[in-house]
Amino acid sequence: MRSDPVIVIGSGLGGLAAAIRLRAMGHEVLMLEAMDQPGGRAAVFVQDGFSFDAGPTVVTASYLFDELFALVGRDRRDYIQFVPVDPFYRVVFPEGSHFDYVGDEDRLLAQIAAFSPRDVDGYRKLADHARRIFDVGYTQLVDKPFDRFTDMVKIVPDLVRLGCWRSVYSWVAQYIHDERLRQVFTFQPLLIGGNPFRAPAIYALIHWLERKWGVEFALGGTTSIIKGMVRLLGEIGVELRCSSPVTEIEVEGGKAVAVRLGSGERIRCSAVVSNADPAFVYTRLVAARHRRWNRDFVVKQKKLSMSLFVGYFGAKKTWPHLAHHTIVLGPRYRELLEDIFERKVLAADFSLYLHAPTRSDPSLAPPGHENFYVLSPVPNTLGKIDWEAKGQRYFDTILDFLDQGQLPGLKENLVTQRHITPQYFETTLRSVGGAAFGPEPRLSQSAFFRYHNRSEDVEGLYFVGAGTHPGAGMPGVLSSAKVLERVFPAPPPGQRIPVPKDSARRAAAS
Repeated sequence: MRSDPVIVIGSGLGGLAAAIRLRAMGHEVLMLEAMDQPGGRAAVFVQDGFSFDAGPTVVTASYLFDELFALVGRDRRDYIQFVPVDPFYRVVFPEGSHFDYVGDEDRLLAQIAAFSPRDVDGYRKLADHARRIFDVGYTQLVDKPFDRFTDMVKIVPDLVRLGCWRSVYSWVAQYIHDERLRQVFTFQPLLIGGNPFRAPAIYALIHWLERKWGVEFALGGTTSIIKGMVRLLGEIGVELRCSSPVTEIEVEGGKAVAVRLGSGERIRCSAVVSNADPAFVYTRLVAARHRRWNRDFVVKQKKLSMSLFVGYFGAKKTWPHLAHHTIVLGPRYRELLEDIFERKVLAADFSLYLHAPTRSDPSLAPPGHENFYVLSPVPNTLGKIDWEAKGQRYFDTILDFLDQGQLPGLKENLVTQRHITPQYFETTLRSVGGAAFGPEPRLSQSAFFRYHNRSEDVEGLYFVGAGTHPGAGMPGVLSSAKVLERVFPAPPPGQRIPVPKDSARRAAAS
């Protein structure tokens, strides 16, 4: 006899990865997505012949996708195609100079020497130190659960020895003297919602992760990853229901037993795996009487990550000189980050991430056209900014800036545009405070101090995604599903449901 299915709430990358792993274990899985399409933050906007990835665009540690498909006897290459991006990022400084952040050390050192000869040896030491942090923080810990405080205590000596208590900026500054190069090697925590002046140096492992596996792009955009994973789920017997927002997780005897949808439908379950924001789940979906540890006042005490303003636009012109990923730094660095994270005010200046996916895949725009996505870190909704009034004006300011710099002639060739603000994260994505990455990655909100992958309040409630351990970013989100695999029980004897074989591959082989 079959038990009730495991329900996965949310079809972002973490939820999709969790569903694949649960199916590989032999569970029956039902996915419920609040939006009208799968992907969560990795949704897609199709407009006027352009395809815009709504969210994540940087693919690192793509072997994690290979692992997922191999778990159910498939080859990732039959579903998703990755191509390398070079440079990883082009970092442009206010005075017009730029630095191409690449994986090849000789090219890196040559550029460092051109900026600051005395920092060449410092970078060698920095890279070696980043490798050692990676060997502990990623290799040993990224897929390990941190349910108990003793789990954290065990790693403290290694973290102290590696200097991980320092901020990323302070850690880099001990090796690099040139302020421009310090910015090149410290912006990475922003990719996971962290302030480089507060994020602990354990996140320096991002540098070595990119050096080790490179930065890639999925042909067709990030949405092609979602499509490939959804196709795989269909083949292995996982039902995905969109436009099905969960409004309550029912708890009986301390255990999750059912979910209720916005339509009023009630669905029984054997367990719930949430890819939704844990703060939202605890405060909005689980009744207060069932929560001893994650009470409302505890949730409200957590520091939230910043949010994002993202503009999407297409033009009837191309800029072949542009890199795939460009970081355009503003005149202020530390001060701007203080405005965003601490003062929560919308500054007059900004730093931008400009994504030009048609540099790697022209099919994402009509022939002879260019597709863009520009991202500006901004305060979360605790900043009380009236985005209804300011959103379009802010976007216009950014477009004017790009027209005068990176994209000359943009305004006269613009053919389509749209944008999202922190309100999108708060309402459509149901992220508390409009935080784009869940809790801010501080030392006091990492590992054991982050939301646990296995709820300590409700039996049978689990979490994957950016809000739980190990955190945001594509490798972190995918690794959260590996942590889930370690804490989620196997199906009872006799209730394991085999994964269907890859009939198409067998037929081709024969």
